[in-house]
Amino acid sequence: MRIDDFDYELPERLIAQFPPKERGDSKLLIINPILKLIQGDKFRNFLKHINPDDLIIFNDTKVLKARLFGRKDTGGKIEILVERIINDKNALAMIRSSKKITEKNIIQLSNEITININGRESNLYKIQLNTGSFYEVLESLGHIPLPPYINREDSVDDENRYQTIFARESGAVAAPTAGLHFSEKDFESLKVRNINHTFITLHVGSGTFQPIKVDDLEHHVMHKELYFISEKTKELIMMTKKKGGRVIAIGTTVLRALESAFDNNTIRVGHQETKIFIKPGYKFKVVDALFTNFHLPRSTLLMLVSAFAGYEFTKKIYDHAILNQYRFFSYGDAMFIEQKTE
Repeated sequence: MRIDDFDYELPERLIAQFPPKERGDSKLLIINPILKLIQGDKFRNFLKHINPDDLIIFNDTKVLKARLFGRKDTGGKIEILVERIINDKNALAMIRSSKKITEKNIIQLSNEITININGRESNLYKIQLNTGSFYEVLESLGHIPLPPYINREDSVDDENRYQTIFARESGAVAAPTAGLHFSEKDFESLKVRNINHTFITLHVGSGTFQPIKVDDLEHHVMHKELYFISEKTKELIMMTKKKGGRVIAIGTTVLRALESAFDNNTIRVGHQETKIFIKPGYKFKVVDALFTNFHLPRSTLLMLVSAFAGYEFTKKIYDHAILNQYRFFSYGDAMFIEQKTE
């Protein structure tokens, strides 16, 4: 397949620039490719679609205030997006500047805090802090790294709303946006209904927004992301499968981690790395249902959804969502998809 096979026209007005007033004030499409069902609902009713033996899995990664603004020693403005913190003083980052960046440049973040550039690693810069730790600097000087399709500056409200309520493991530079819909009330409902749920951690990288630069998808190389799966989560998955329940991924990040960890009819646990590229033709081994937002045209995440729901049926889903004025992307509405079968 080619990149043009995953393009669609989206009116700009449907790109959500702000979150809904309250978490969960979103529309929800219920999707069943087997029954050819596309049914409108509200997110508030999501748990009514969950069965007693199902297992819901969330991504508990925490978004860093990863965007920094500074000046080069020559005076030019510069923007840094910290992609991965290696240790207190060292990190990998994307850097935007009007002029070429060199290893001779020193970036001034404040009167006391500077960053040195120590070379490249693939498309990222190796950067070193002169004082303090990166976690401290990001907390005091950093901005929430809103996606490029949100055409505004980040606000104080985004520090809360571009973060799931269950975020606890710092390391992401983009939110696992499917989880943004869930509130404390929803977790109370999970307990009341006695629905099993658990967590994995996958630190979402900026590569999730990077455009595919090849026409033939067979030549696309995925970015790397780090993830962690606990022994408890593995046991819950195996128990759910044994009982005939569904493993439900809250977001494509959870799905990618679970499918990456499948090995020899079991789930590998511990800290791992994934570059998995899921596109039509992929056979799913772990995840039975997917809760997710709507994704960018020509993106790997749209390809993942097309693999899960079927290519032609996914086009119908997106046509329906656009026609019915659903809100798209990070702060937008959602859909709940049953996996297709042969």
